[in-house]
Amino acid sequence: MERLELPVGPFAFAARADGPPDGEVVLLLHGFPQTSYTWRYQLPALAGAGFRAVAPDQRGYSPGARPADVSDYHPERLVEDVIGMADALGADRFHVVGHDFGGLVAWHTAARHAERLATPTVVSTPHPRAVARSILEGGEQREKSSYMLFFRSPDAEPFFLDDDAAGLRGLFSSTGVTDVDDYVQVLTQPGAMTAALNWYRALDRDVVESMGPITTPTLYAWSTEDPALGRVAAEETATHVEGPYRFEVLEGVGHFVPEEVPDALNRLLLDHVTATG
Repeated sequence: MERLELPVGPFAFAARADGPPDGEVVLLLHGFPQTSYTWRYQLPALAGAGFRAVAPDQRGYSPGARPADVSDYHPERLVEDVIGMADALGADRFHVVGHDFGGLVAWHTAARHAERLATPTVVSTPHPRAVARSILEGGEQREKSSYMLFFRSPDAEPFFLDDDAAGLRGLFSSTGVTDVDDYVQVLTQPGAMTAALNWYRALDRDVVESMGPITTPTLYAWSTEDPALGRVAAEETATHVEGPYRFEVLEGVGHFVPEEVPDALNRLLLDHVTATG
């Protein structure tokens, strides 16, 4: 596996990569509180199928892309990063895969840059408009998303970082994800946790409401034991996809799908990108 640096405007994004340099590009976007290490099982699987798989440490997680203002983490800026990374890789057309908040970025990228995407694959995260509707209507997603209010508060940084990052480590403790040293090492760097939490502080309802339909062939994988993302929004996601759509339910699986069931996800992902690329 290679380590790359992707220049995008004034920023430099650290990335892990695998696969032939001339392969179709697959960009894999991690969520909170993780890094490109999330995709350590998917990168070689995609490479083995001939793809150029690249997983960046996204804005705020890469030391060379850690601006200070909350507004710098607006979803539109995160989408601009994705397009800039594809440009840096010379990919006029590419596949995007996103998990957790990376899934939200993948949805926004698909809605705004369909001409650049071969396929989007989203893991865990329902379409943002489905999530917003479930929250506003007082559905299950309102309760499941209540943690975001805390993440937006000034109490979040000390909760995660104090006592040798006990809160950050504890977030994973009940999930079966034990290989977390990479995540802790990155998110305890100066400014990194604040930057990561600024993704939540910069959320914008208007940018969600302005999203158009998804028209590219889409795979969405959701797991039944996800404590943060519920079935109602997951099932409603289909109403926001006008292109070919595949919805896969992973029974008995928690939130951290790429690590909890890598083989199952790899099968779904490879089937999708090879069939519709």
